Amino acid sequence: MKKAFFTAIALSVIFAFSISFSADKESFQIKKQPEIQQVKPKKPVKIKLKRSAEGRYTWELSGDDADEIARVDKKLRKLLKVE
Repeated sequence: MKKAFFTAIALSVIFAFSISFSADKESFQIKKQPEIQQVKPKKPVKIKLKRSAEGRYTWELSGDDADEIARVDKKLRKLLKVE
């Protein structure tokens, strides 16, 4: 008897929520924003740092953005005091 009672209550609650959610779907609208669709995450610059037997550093940089590669190269030259 208790099991049937709880089942009936659960079904009535689910039915009540489904009615309220169907009303919300009608008022909910999806808007497309092309400026958001065009955003892609930037890939980081990959650095392969090498040190020779004499203690000198060399590196290889790779990435998609040339400006970012140049900025990283300048920063490495400054940090490693290479010029």
